[in-house]
Amino acid sequence: MIEKHHSALTFSILMTALLLALAGCFQAGAPESTPPTLVAISPDDPPAAAPPAEEPAVAESAANLLIDTSAAASAHPLSIASLRARTYAGSDFVVEQVLEPGVNYNRSIVSYQSDGLKIYALLTLPQEPKPATGYPVVIFNHGYIPPDQYRTTERYVAYVDAFARSGYIVVRPDYRGHGSSEGDPESAYGSPAYVIDVLNALASARRYPDADPNRVGMWGHSMGGYITIRAMVADQNIQAGVIWAGVVASYPEMFQSWFRGWDGSRRGWLTDAVNEFGLPDDNPGFWNALSANSFLADLSGPIQIHHGTGDTTVPFAYSVMLDEEIRAAGQPVELYLYPGDDHNIATNRDGALALSVVFFDRYVKGIYDD
Repeated sequence: MIEKHHSALTFSILMTALLLALAGCFQAGAPESTPPTLVAISPDDPPAAAPPAEEPAVAESAANLLIDTSAAASAHPLSIASLRARTYAGSDFVVEQVLEPGVNYNRSIVSYQSDGLKIYALLTLPQEPKPATGYPVVIFNHGYIPPDQYRTTERYVAYVDAFARSGYIVVRPDYRGHGSSEGDPESAYGSPAYVIDVLNALASARRYPDADPNRVGMWGHSMGGYITIRAMVADQNIQAGVIWAGVVASYPEMFQSWFRGWDGSRRGWLTDAVNEFGLPDDNPGFWNALSANSFLADLSGPIQIHHGTGDTTVPFAYSVMLDEEIRAAGQPVELYLYPGDDHNIATNRDGALALSVVFFDRYVKGIYDD
């Protein structure tokens, strides 16, 4: 059973989704393994005492949150201001390997440029005649997979297939340090690296000759949900987003429930940030400046959220909170909860994929315009 909260889908759209689900048209594929320690901090000498903090400049968001707009906070690499200040040029895709085609689409491994690094990605291209403006696109952000185990063609097979067979170009970036991509793996929540790689994938897709640059959606699971929500407040070229079991809480909330085991005794990005800016209780403005949740009034498009209430990896409360925050910001959102289902929504996978496709059909393809 699916619990649907605050949805705006019409009856005809919902029926389309259910028919797609009943058709059982999606292939099997395990998306993501359970991650190890949630915060990676490397041992080093004990940190020095923090210097006296300057009085932060404070702005007020639509949700009445205090946001530190000082130069120091804005320059922090994790801040939304820093993400917005960057340029994402991407590059032309270079075909590195042609793969076996799917049922009605071609597949290849391509590369593109991000931060001076060669990043690899899985690319699908529909075999149906190209629309006059080009094919719509889905940027596909995978969740945590140990980088040394990651392979471009493994995991999320059914998920990519669902969008590819529905007429979308799918671009699934291999973040830096994953597979053959250059660079070192980063801490997803302590570095902007993966978001940068995804925004450069977006820029590369928009310049791809067969793509429609004005019809792009973004899908993300778990860690990929965190990447998706940050991308959508940093870049206005994403028409809609779908997030499954996303790590979508604010940084102040993640201090309470995600950064488990951190006590400040070892050096790392989190310790360094606390030493310089203080804990969220002492300096909420800084941590709000890092959180996409503080900027939801600037979302580039509607969001659809899916989460299983039996998820033991990411609290489903994160998705409930995000839904409430997006509504408070006056933006369109749909929330689907799956009682007892797991982190991968395994029991309800096909139905959730069908709803995801229909959501993109409505807000990216525009075929269900009111």
